[in-house]
Amino acid sequence: MGITLTNVSYTYQAGTPFEGRALFDISTQITDGSYTAFIGHTGSGKSTIMQLLNGLNLPTTGTVFVADYELTPAVKAKEIKQLRKKVGLVFQFPESQVFDETVLKDVAFGPQNFGMPKEEAEKLACEKLRLVGLDEVFFDRNPFDLSGGQLRRVAIAGILAMEPDVLVLDEPTAGLDPRGRQELMELFKTLHDSGMTIVLVTHLMDDVANYADEVKVLEKGRLVLSGTPGDIFQQVELLEEKQLGVPKITKLAKALYDRGYHFDRLPITIDEFVKEVHRG
Repeated sequence: MGITLTNVSYTYQAGTPFEGRALFDISTQITDGSYTAFIGHTGSGKSTIMQLLNGLNLPTTGTVFVADYELTPAVKAKEIKQLRKKVGLVFQFPESQVFDETVLKDVAFGPQNFGMPKEEAEKLACEKLRLVGLDEVFFDRNPFDLSGGQLRRVAIAGILAMEPDVLVLDEPTAGLDPRGRQELMELFKTLHDSGMTIVLVTHLMDDVANYADEVKVLEKGRLVLSGTPGDIFQQVELLEEKQLGVPKITKLAKALYDRGYHFDRLPITIDEFVKEVHRG
């Protein structure tokens, strides 16, 4: 299920003394089946775009096309309720979307809200909780008694229980230890390999290089670069000038290149680096 943004702008608290422009005339596409990463500084508009993709926010001007849905400033919430089943959004702060008294009830809530019988919803919730690495020990616990990493997994399971076509992830591994981050990134890769469209906001360039196939760079509410990770990360000076950085191995390769080591193309992953060195 592809997504197209056409001349999209967004203003918070429009028409008030506190209004602030977050997005400026953005036109771009998220290809069906892609793994697309959005990168940029805090305040660049990344989270705002994520909330436009499932109608949580509506554009101030322009249109967001998601499958058969057209999200415009005039669309009514009841007209796009089903969209939120198709496009699942995991917030940066999981406590903002977890609310029920037990983990199992929380994850089962979404499917039940869309008409699934309780028993079937709880069975699906158990499946998704195990998928994110939480077994039966956690099912009857209060979500807010869990660690930050466990709470994040509950939030992800709750979205997966809706069985979306598109999974939107806003800094999904923030605060996790390296092992937990790796486990979740591999889970998202598995979901992508199964056909799900993944949209990722992250500040970790290594994750972009290792998992994404499209990258979109935002700066002060504007889309300034778009392309494959391999192409985007060749622009080392530009990205460092914007204080976004590049994958660690690319930075190393660029330092070697500046000292006379020849690369046909700067590697963006360790595997690419090894191949380039052996070829050289």
